[in-house]
This record gives sequence, structure tokens and C-alpha cells, in this order.
Amino acid sequence: MLVLTRKVGEQIRIGNDIVLTILEVQGSKVRVGVDAPDNIPIVRGELARNSTTEKLLADENPIAIRMTVTHHHN
Repeated sequence: MLVLTRKVGEQIRIGNDIVLTILEVQGSKVRVGVDAPDNIPIVRGELARNSTTEKLLADENPIAIRMTVTHHHN
């Protein structure tokens, strides 16, 4: 696992198509914006362990999954 330290406004790039932006830090909570192509399913970790979400991922239905993600575009 790669561990990085970032400040508000800084980004992490994953490949050419995915950008994570640190939007806000409040106490122990961090708001992260995810900018990724629509065909990339994005799921919070606790939801990925849910059998319904696993089925959606298997069926490649990113529309239902993407509703749980905040997207941030510059």
C-alpha cells in the first residue's frame, strides 16, 4: 500500500484518467473528490462489502454505484 500525505487542494493521480482531490479536512474526516471516467465503478469501502454492491459491480452498472460518490470537476 502506498501512503501519501496531502493538503487541502492537492491531488493524487491514478493512471491517466483518475484524479483524487483533497477538498476538506475536518477533525478526523476527509472529503475527497473523485474525477474518473463514467465506466469506472467507484464504491466506498464499507459498501464494497455489501452483497448488493458486489452484484452491481459484477453486472458493471456504474450508474447505480456512482450515486454514492461526490465528483469534483475543475
